[in-house]
Amino acid sequence: MAGHGTEEHPHGADRLCEAGDRVYSRAVRRGRVPRTDAEPVPCLLDLALLHPDPDDMDWLVPTSPQEVMTRLLRGVYDEVRDSQRRVGSAVAAVEWYAGLGRQLQASASPSTEGTAIRVLDGLSRIQAAMDEATEACTTEVLTVQPGGIRREAELTEGLHRAVALRGRGVRMRDLYTHVARHGQGLLNYLELMGDAVEARTLDEVIDRLILFDRTVAFIPANADRTMALELRHPAVVEYLVTVFERLWRLAVPLTAALPDTGIEGISHREQSIAALLAEGHQDAVIAERLGISVRTCRAHIARLSETLGAASRTQLGVRIAQVGLDGPPRTADVPTVTIPDQESPSVR
Repeated sequence: MAGHGTEEHPHGADRLCEAGDRVYSRAVRRGRVPRTDAEPVPCLLDLALLHPDPDDMDWLVPTSPQEVMTRLLRGVYDEVRDSQRRVGSAVAAVEWYAGLGRQLQASASPSTEGTAIRVLDGLSRIQAAMDEATEACTTEVLTVQPGGIRREAELTEGLHRAVALRGRGVRMRDLYTHVARHGQGLLNYLELMGDAVEARTLDEVIDRLILFDRTVAFIPANADRTMALELRHPAVVEYLVTVFERLWRLAVPLTAALPDTGIEGISHREQSIAALLAEGHQDAVIAERLGISVRTCRAHIARLSETLGAASRTQLGVRIAQVGLDGPPRTADVPTVTIPDQESPSVR
């Protein structure tokens, strides 16, 4: 909103402006406020004292006073050797937040559960929350990385966190799609990290997931991943851990070869494509789920058609069922099935 830029609110959480004081206090008492109430005080969003309500983005919920106190004290303790003069004002601010916290506890407002699900709006907020979780992590990080070959920039983006975790003896387990095996950047990253990281791959995985110490999880909140959800609710986090562990048991270690399909002339990837074709999925959906381009997907479908001797998409579906490619990928000990050579046009 014009005339209400952040330059008009040059302060921190330890000394809110009068307008910010009113809006934040109202949010704490009521549990949430309409987003329009915060437009004159962008400082509350900039300082992460208010954040979007996961259930209704037109409303903002307050960060609990207890969490604000923790942030304040952490910052003060880091700077106390350089600036003793800030201690007095910070202590006064803590007392103010503590008063609000006592009011909140007395009224048993449902907003006390607000930090169980927090919306992180913007890449800078996401990075800051991830860095904070990294610093607090002591034992284990679990990640699911969808898509195909990982770009060098993606791997470099989180490298500082991975190195810091390795230095503290934290173990990491990563799940990728089989396509990621062909990326030299990922191989270089795993070589750098040594035995601190264990990687496995699947035909397809769920959307991006990062779990720290089985206590906090991060998942995307929109398609372009400029928003994320920080999840601390024990039941939700435990559910995501269970999903990860079940996928992990099904996955193939990156150091191991993919199982043979047992059918001459058909690769593991083509078997995965055949199974998805049998489920009725379109080319674009298959490509997205397997982490490949649509063009590559169609090239594999053409090879399948040629190998199985199918002259049409319908006939290809029949042939896939006949040779047993419409189910889960076969293991290496399945007897080899030979498909007679037949010449036929490719399916587009």
